[in-house]
Amino acid sequence: MNDPFRETDDEARDLAQTLLLSARYGALAVSDQGVPFVSRIALVTERGMMPMTLISDLAHHTTCLRTTPHASLLIGDVPDKGDPLVHPRMTLKIRAEFVEKDEVLLDRYLFKQPKAKLYARFADFNLVRLTPEGAILNGGFGKAYKLSREDLLAPSL
Repeated sequence: MNDPFRETDDEARDLAQTLLLSARYGALAVSDQGVPFVSRIALVTERGMMPMTLISDLAHHTTCLRTTPHASLLIGDVPDKGDPLVHPRMTLKIRAEFVEKDEVLLDRYLFKQPKAKLYARFADFNLVRLTPEGAILNGGFGKAYKLSREDLLAPSL
């Protein structure tokens, strides 16, 4: 069987970083006692920062991440028309880290996710950094790449 992955190049790295920087939502897959459990989450990524999300202690995926911080995150916009499978998307292997909810980080999050102002300062909400450890990028039909942590965290991010 032929290897379906192309050699990772600068074009693939640029696309991966563009997807990461533009992602506002994603599908987070956590481990629930060894069984995948997927939730939609809001997401913020800025240059020089790891992706972050804001999640409640009441959410099942929060409990799962506290038990097993390794997870996957699928990102990529789905168009209003046409076949969504021909558009770029990326699944990241991530490690979740619960971080202190200081005002600077929270304000940066709220700048890109303003609707979260309704609940962001509730005591049961946590800022979680999602550190990429690698990814599979599907850049469209026949354009699959394996990306390393270094590919994802290149200087442009």
